[in-house]
Amino acid sequence: MKVLIIYSHPSPDSYTFEILQRLKSALSKEQIEFEVSDLYAMNFQTDMSEEEYQREGFANLKLAIPDDVLAEHRKMEAADCIIFIYPVWWSDCPAKLKGWFDRVYSVGYAYGYEASSEITKMKPIQYGLVICTAGHPNEFLKEIGIAESMRNVMIDDRLGKRFKNKEMLILGGTLDKEKVRPIHHHMIDSIGSKIKEYCTS
Repeated sequence: MKVLIIYSHPSPDSYTFEILQRLKSALSKEQIEFEVSDLYAMNFQTDMSEEEYQREGFANLKLAIPDDVLAEHRKMEAADCIIFIYPVWWSDCPAKLKGWFDRVYSVGYAYGYEASSEITKMKPIQYGLVICTAGHPNEFLKEIGIAESMRNVMIDDRLGKRFKNKEMLILGGTLDKEKVRPIHHHMIDSIGSKIKEYCTS
């Protein structure tokens, strides 16, 4: 089995990067193969070009899918599990990750299928996991409705029916990292067993 990690944070000094490193260590201990798309390190282009809009906005499948998008498609096709890791910025993911969805979820691949199309349709992914770090505690995010709205967008829309099993972990309370770190690390360390459960059954 293979895991694709879509990682979106600009700084290696961040708590989010610490979580990425912990996850990589946990997967390695479980002997689970993984690949990381580090969107900032890759300088992934997140702005849709005018030609891409012509393709997406009008479902013109004759227009070519850009090479960098096709590269992400190939990574996804090789994966049994996709994990998204990012910080919560203004109640959502960073613009870099939003742009990844805008471009990589291209028409004919992730939606808008045509039976006659030669475009490879996105395969159903066995397990999709969203891990986001947040300064506010989870209880506060639930109280003001942000936790639910984030789940609705990420789980119900962006992952949607493209994933057979879906889960979201909000690692809140990072303004007091020393308090939450042991809890978060325990959650990350258990992910390998979940991947094996969902991807080998």
